[in-house]
Amino acid sequence: MAKIFVLDTNIILHDHQAIKHFQDNDLVIPIAVIEELDKFKKGNDALSYNARAFMRDINKLTEKREFGPKGIPLGKRLGNIKIEPNHPFTPEFADLFKDDTQDHRILSTAMWVRDTNPGRFVALVTKDINLRLKAKAAGMPAQDYLRDRVEDETLADLEHEVLFAEADPQVIQQLAYGPENCIPWKEVSAKEPRPNQLYKFDLGGATVCARYDAGLKQVRLVRTKEAYGIRPRNDEQRFALDACLNPDIPLVSLTGGAGTGKTLIALAAALEQERHYEQIILSRPTVVLGGQEIGFLPGDQRSKMSPYVQPLMDNLDVIKRQFKPGSKQALKIDAMLKEEKLLISPLAYIRGRSLGQVYFIVDEAQNLTPHEVKTIITRAGEGTKIVFTGDIFQIDQPYLDQWSNGLTHLGEKMSGQPLFQHIFLRKGERSELSDIAAKLL
Repeated sequence: MAKIFVLDTNIILHDHQAIKHFQDNDLVIPIAVIEELDKFKKGNDALSYNARAFMRDINKLTEKREFGPKGIPLGKRLGNIKIEPNHPFTPEFADLFKDDTQDHRILSTAMWVRDTNPGRFVALVTKDINLRLKAKAAGMPAQDYLRDRVEDETLADLEHEVLFAEADPQVIQQLAYGPENCIPWKEVSAKEPRPNQLYKFDLGGATVCARYDAGLKQVRLVRTKEAYGIRPRNDEQRFALDACLNPDIPLVSLTGGAGTGKTLIALAAALEQERHYEQIILSRPTVVLGGQEIGFLPGDQRSKMSPYVQPLMDNLDVIKRQFKPGSKQALKIDAMLKEEKLLISPLAYIRGRSLGQVYFIVDEAQNLTPHEVKTIITRAGEGTKIVFTGDIFQIDQPYLDQWSNGLTHLGEKMSGQPLFQHIFLRKGERSELSDIAAKLL
């Protein structure tokens, strides 16, 4: 028999099309979920968009018909959906969950659905770990929403995308010192590599870095370049700077821990190429604490933005310190900021824009959902380059983790595409103290 899944509010806020991804199984939406969605219907962020989109879909399904005992069909090869009124806990659990909260109402309704459908598998689907633990404590099956969850093996692959390859020393000599600095891929691999595959070769104790160019069918040397006074300090930074400077790769993902230089490299590459773009935009999601939205923070727009953009300003100051005060480069950065050729802004202020001929850097992208990342990329116009940076192990959103965030999702889905390159930066370069603390503490 078809299974029954009871959906929590956060599933819909995470993916408003989630109801279409449970195959031929039946879905139940507790009325408490509808009440919670009502609080999110106003606003311009992704949560508000998902709440409104879901309510429109449900309204369309129920047009000129009502929910029957079995619900309403979702479509071909899909199950039924039903909105279920709240049901109280049975007496044996009434003392266990005394507080009258929306989570408890959703859980009690899920348990009622299970008890009234003997013989069918019923599970509560929620991204709230705490609610899943409560459900399991009460004997109620509970699951995470797994559709956009990346497998552990894929996550490991994203951290080991650089291959240490062996080849004839004369071939590596040709790659490193030959007139064209490239070699046929058959010299290093039995089958054609995927586009933008990264390689390291040993040549007499020195490391030679290379990238497979799918257009030329050649493995090309990755040189050590400099961008606006910033030089890479390790091989991964060399790969990252090369990708950020490459106009043929319009989508780049840089991941790694604190101090690995992700944002600094992306910003330096953008400044180095500023003449090719109408605007450079640095942005990051505004993850707020205590439920405060940015609109309710005190002060004018500049004051409200300051806490969110300060880490980006810090990276800009590092670049400015590479030059003497009053130098041409330092004055140019100040002029770009004043004229908004270089714009630093929270992501909430970027939403809704069309991005044409823009170098767009999205910092802390691990706090974005897969849908938000897709929304950003699909706004890219001609001549736009987008660089996502972040650390998938430092997530501030309560319903995202290293397997389900937008940055990980991007690396998995776009892997092997000629227009995309991902680099995982391993070594911290902020300071010797920072590097030791990251390893030992």
